[in-house]
Amino acid sequence: MASAAKFLREYKLVVVGGGGVGKSCLTIQLIQAHFVDEYDPTIEGASLKPVLSLSDSRLRGDQFGPRKFFRRKRHHFRASHQMELSIADNFLDSYRKQCNIDDETALLDVLDTAGQEEYSAMREQYMRTGEGFLLVYSITSRQSFEEITVFQQQILRVKDKDSFPMVVVGNKCDLEGEREVTRQEGEALARSFGCKFIETSAKSRLNVEKAFYDIVREIRRYNRELQGYSPGVNGGSSGPGGPSKPIDMDGEEREAGCCSKCVLM
Repeated sequence: MASAAKFLREYKLVVVGGGGVGKSCLTIQLIQAHFVDEYDPTIEGASLKPVLSLSDSRLRGDQFGPRKFFRRKRHHFRASHQMELSIADNFLDSYRKQCNIDDETALLDVLDTAGQEEYSAMREQYMRTGEGFLLVYSITSRQSFEEITVFQQQILRVKDKDSFPMVVVGNKCDLEGEREVTRQEGEALARSFGCKFIETSAKSRLNVEKAFYDIVREIRRYNRELQGYSPGVNGGSSGPGGPSKPIDMDGEEREAGCCSKCVLM
């Protein structure tokens, strides 16, 4: 019955950054607790394929933006009943995972994007629909650190906002001997953006969950400030993308009093 339905808040997270900084490795560690020990550029080997659900068929993998912007990934992973790996075409990899953050259940829809400069013109497509962004650089690459400002400015321009939920992530902190960017520099950059900073290691899984959970917390905080009230236990704010109708697990719109980012279970 609808009165007994449980609502699951969905968060559309986007992982951005230059090529080779470990965006895919961070995402796969979050979803599968697995480290991919070889570089496979996200845009490489793209071929048109439909979205493939590897878990509960009710969790649809095509709910984030145009399907044509997804691409096929060579890596395949087992999926639990709580998450889904969407394998599709072209520019993005979409991963989904259900988790509990601060005693509130959330469905994370994570987009792992191509960092190559030749695809920069396509970034606005996913920036328009993202609710929160992880700005990832490698502590072993000063160039990737300097590129973060470009991503941050483009996000704000596309969103037409002075601020938006973001977290600056310095990845590969296990490679201390190869460090080119100090922690203090990362913290200073995050302060200039007005957002949180964290260093991670996709290899050792250090702070991987915290990075993704922190951006969810930033989205919740942003929504509370935007709406001028605290959402209930279901995170019932309209979100940075604006208000619309809720969806159930079959993708149907509901007239119930909930936000567009909630999934009816």
